[in-house]
Amino acid sequence: MDTSRFTKLENLAMSDKKQIRIVKKGEKTRPIVKAKAASARETARDMVETVTNWVTEFQQKRRVETTNALRMISKTPRGSEA
Repeated sequence: MDTSRFTKLENLAMSDKKQIRIVKKGEKTRPIVKAKAASARETARDMVETVTNWVTEFQQKRRVETTNALRMISKTPRGSEA
C-alpha cells in the first residue's frame, strides 16, 4: 500500500472532524458573539465612494483622450494649408 495515499486519506478524515461541546444540565450556554455587521449607512457610503471613484477615473481618462486628440488635430496640416 502506498503510504502517501494513506496519509492523504488520513488527513482528509481528520479534517472532517467536528468539535463537540458538552453542556451539562443547568449550565447556560455562552451566546455566540457575531462580528458586528456593517450598518446600512456604512454600506451605502462605501457603494457611493466606489461609484464616485469610477466616475472620476472615467472623466480623467476622457480628458486625457480629448487632449491627445486635440494635439493630433492641431499638428496635422489642413488640406488648404498644404
